[in-house]
Amino acid sequence: MSVVTEEVVDSASIAAASTRRRPLWQVALRNPNVIVGGVILLIMITIAALAPLLGTIDPTRIDPASRNKKPGTEITMRMDDGTTQKRIAHFGTDSLGRDVYSRVIYGTRVSLLVGVAVALISVAVGTVVGLISGYVRWLDGIIMRIMDGLMAIPGILLAIALVSIWRAGLVTVIFAIVVPDVPRVVRLVRSIVLTVREEPYVEGAISVGTPTWILMFRHILPNTVAPLIVQGTFLAAAAILVEAALSFLGIGIPPETPSWGNIMAEGRTLFRVFPHNILYPGIFLALTVLAINIMGDGLRDTLDPKMSKKV
Repeated sequence: MSVVTEEVVDSASIAAASTRRRPLWQVALRNPNVIVGGVILLIMITIAALAPLLGTIDPTRIDPASRNKKPGTEITMRMDDGTTQKRIAHFGTDSLGRDVYSRVIYGTRVSLLVGVAVALISVAVGTVVGLISGYVRWLDGIIMRIMDGLMAIPGILLAIALVSIWRAGLVTVIFAIVVPDVPRVVRLVRSIVLTVREEPYVEGAISVGTPTWILMFRHILPNTVAPLIVQGTFLAAAAILVEAALSFLGIGIPPETPSWGNIMAEGRTLFRVFPHNILYPGIFLALTVLAINIMGDGLRDTLDPKMSKKV
């Protein structure tokens, strides 16, 4: 999985001072990587939101008479009322006669949902645990040993093990990806807390008897926002790839729910003859992950005080 190193994020944690003169979004939009990645990602979000309008037919509809049609082929489909309808299979059809174009369009929803959900949950849980670990000294050793144990297991293997325990589904896949991602966020937030809590303004707040929860959420938490935004983008991109890998292996999203991973899995046996079953979902997957990573790189450069001088 692609993650941000603690050294890079540590420098980003002090970027607030360099961006206070202008809103963060204005500074970010001056970076071409943010613009390019954001535009591609916005297109994908629009496709996901308008899937019922953009899809030409029900993505789960099986038509044995239209099996394995190549892209651009005109096919005749028998409707439920007994009539026939001619249409163009833009991306072709799979071995069950399902429209690949509609399945790829609807698969965009699943992939983006998994990416956003994993990023938000991982950041939320990791931030709370990281704040506690970095500020409460006697809990630090216990929490970090648990995090180290989780990080010792390769993320994809841990996700496969968790999915195998419970019934495959969207919620199970999200949970299985979140578990190995949380320790990375915890270590990131903890490293920032260990640095910030030694600052004079924090020590001054402690000396006047400021409650612990106010110290953590008013004085320490704001310093984690910039690096967590960057980390969240990379977590989202990695989650989309992991979901595709799990679905490709047949232990992720069930086949009846279109996702880029299970579309490619169903087309792998006939890849040499009908490569469109893997080509088109693969293009959408690559573009989405590339867009998120490009945008993440741009945000990292913007929020890094050494790079922000050039922006």
